[in-house]
Amino acid sequence: MSKSASSEYSLSLVSWAYNEEDLVDEFVKKADRLLKKTVTDYEIVIVDDGSTDKTTKKLTALKKDFERLRVLRNSKNRNVGYSCRRAIKAASKQIVFWQTVDWSYDIRTIRANLKYLKSYDVLAGVRRKPVDAKGLPMQILEGILKLFSINHLTKRSDTIWKAIVSTINYCLIRVLFQVPLSDFQNIVFYRRSFIQQTLMEATSSFANPELLLKAHWSGLAIKEIPVNFISRKKGSAKGTKAGSIFASVRDIIFFWYKWKISGSFRILVHGKINRIH
Repeated sequence: MSKSASSEYSLSLVSWAYNEEDLVDEFVKKADRLLKKTVTDYEIVIVDDGSTDKTTKKLTALKKDFERLRVLRNSKNRNVGYSCRRAIKAASKQIVFWQTVDWSYDIRTIRANLKYLKSYDVLAGVRRKPVDAKGLPMQILEGILKLFSINHLTKRSDTIWKAIVSTINYCLIRVLFQVPLSDFQNIVFYRRSFIQQTLMEATSSFANPELLLKAHWSGLAIKEIPVNFISRKKGSAKGTKAGSIFASVRDIIFFWYKWKISGSFRILVHGKINRIH
């Protein structure tokens, strides 16, 4: 345990992995090293989402060396939404946040940002580092989108294609739900007392935006913090595959109709958002 670690908050880092045998070792080691420097009380909760490769075996072996690691296993692949809910339900510390198993987000400044929890209920990460557009066609496309002020594209991913998918997803959520956040798919810090009592309904990657929307509609104060994107070095990304994109768009439209049109979610009051400009 680091002497400089803070005892002000305890942290639950939650994640989920499906066939990530190339990444789980590095993920657990990096997470444990970072959290040890950050806080005195923490845990790492990983849901093995029915992996069929060596992910399960590797996580079992890691538990012997990392006492703060907790591993849950789905009997079959259940996708992001289910795994996210299960990981959150298992969390036991004051503050809950997640990191992708490919370590997509730069969270080295966790401790510096925790101070904002004295004034805000939720800390929401926003991608700031621009994408390096490769090739003339992609550079032209990037320029056109900048011309029309869709500057989120250049900050969202490691390839322009993935950034386009992310930006379309972002714009659809902004237009339909009218919640003025700068990012909906990033690291988010919640108080466990809120996140575990909130009904999570999405079965896709819309689970992350769902929680942010419900936090805002519950009157919580949200502080945006800069969290840069980090390119995946190993394994294959699942979020931009056709099935995952379809599931996310389906959930966005379905829950827009359910919550906003049918009014099944009672919006108490819109919370305060401190945005990054």
